[in-house]
Order: sequence, then C-alpha cells, then structure tokens
Amino acid sequence: MTETTSNTLYCYVHPTRETSLRCKRCDKPICASCAQRTPTGYLCKDCVNQHKKIFDTALWYDYLLGFATTSILSFLAGGLLSLVSSFAGFFMIFISFAVAGGAGVFISNVTLRVTNRRRSRWLFITCAAGVVFGIIPLALYLFLTGGMYSIIMILIYVLVATTTVYARLAGIQL
Repeated sequence: MTETTSNTLYCYVHPTRETSLRCKRCDKPICASCAQRTPTGYLCKDCVNQHKKIFDTALWYDYLLGFATTSILSFLAGGLLSLVSSFAGFFMIFISFAVAGGAGVFISNVTLRVTNRRRSRWLFITCAAGVVFGIIPLALYLFLTGGMYSIIMILIYVLVATTTVYARLAGIQL
C-alpha cells in the first residue's frame, strides 16, 4: 500500500478554504476571493496595499495647499464667469462649457505646481472638493438674487471644472 501525503494549502486569511494559488511576491497561499489579479500574476491584498503606498507621495500640508488653491481659484473663475454671463444671456450656457474646461485646466496646473506634483488619491479628491467649495458662496448669492442663467452656468462650471481638475491631477488621459 502506498501512502499519499497531502500538501493541501489553506488561505492565510480564510484558514478553512483550500487553495492552490500563491501570491507571486510573498508566496503566501491565497484563495480566489483574496487574490488580486495583476497582468503578471496574482497578489495578496497585503502586497497590493504595499505597492499602492509607493505612489502616495503627498505630504500633510499638500492637502491644505491644494484645497486652498483650488477653492480660491474656483471662486475667482466662477465670479468672472458669472459676471460675463450677465451680458451674454442664453448663449452663455454654451460658452460656459468651454470656459469651465479652460478654468479646470488652469486650476489643475496651478495646483500641480503648488503641491510640487506630489500624488495621492485623497489629495485629488480634496482638490476636487475645493473646486466645489470655492463656488458655493457665489452659487448662494446667485440663487438669492434669482439669476437663472447664472445658476445654470454655475452648475455647468461645477460639473466640468471639478471633473477636469480631478482627471488632470490624477493623470487620467482620455
């Protein structure tokens, strides 16, 4: 009679799950629900998180500088846009798409210089929130004074400028 030796592997996170997968970096056994697929193989969640930390280079004050920069520049760009919209009327809605895109590019370029091109997912979100926060006082003023075209223009501005700032800071290329 021959004896069979069982080298059954169990997931290091779920000790009751049998597996044949291993992390390509640390060689820990991982089950299918714990495995993170990469182009070159599977990684465990710990190795994926360690790899992500390499790309987070933002310092604590970058969040403050990014938020303040985007808020101030967004307020100024929104104020300029609402001033021009009072003269252009209905056609300003169409012009606001182009102006908001340009303002988003300008705001993101200035923010990249202020933060010294440091990166972090939360920094990108903080800067996008700064764009929205900077336009709130102007939106409240326009809402209370009843400028409907200006309010529509501000909504277009917030949508286009916020997404533009986030995408450019995050390095997303379309």
